[in-house]
Amino acid sequence: MGIFSSIKNAIFGGDEEEAKAAEAPAATAAPGTPAPKPAVVSNVDVVAKLSAMPGAENLNWQSSIVDLFKVLGLDPTYANRKELAEEMGRTDYEGTAEDNIWLHKVTMQQIALNGGTVPSSMTD
Repeated sequence: MGIFSSIKNAIFGGDEEEAKAAEAPAATAAPGTPAPKPAVVSNVDVVAKLSAMPGAENLNWQSSIVDLFKVLGLDPTYANRKELAEEMGRTDYEGTAEDNIWLHKVTMQQIALNGGTVPSSMTD
């Protein structure tokens, strides 16, 4: 599992929640009937979700990739940020302020593409 998957799971819920949702209908379905697939997560208010997380009020997660990692309970080390940058297609990440601003924006763009409602101030 990559860093972005960890971010996505922390915001939208993990694979365990999806597995539980898929198991419940399967247990009640008639034999030979395929279980319905769980609904794709969409329209999650990312700001509301992250704002409600413990410690969020003390961090600048709205624009800082390091603080975003902290709010999500992820390790914000350079190595993890570099790995995330590589997942996002950037191989020349050096951890500069400009790199971190780019990484935060592209991460928010990907969260939006995966069903999160993210304000344009975090994606533009």
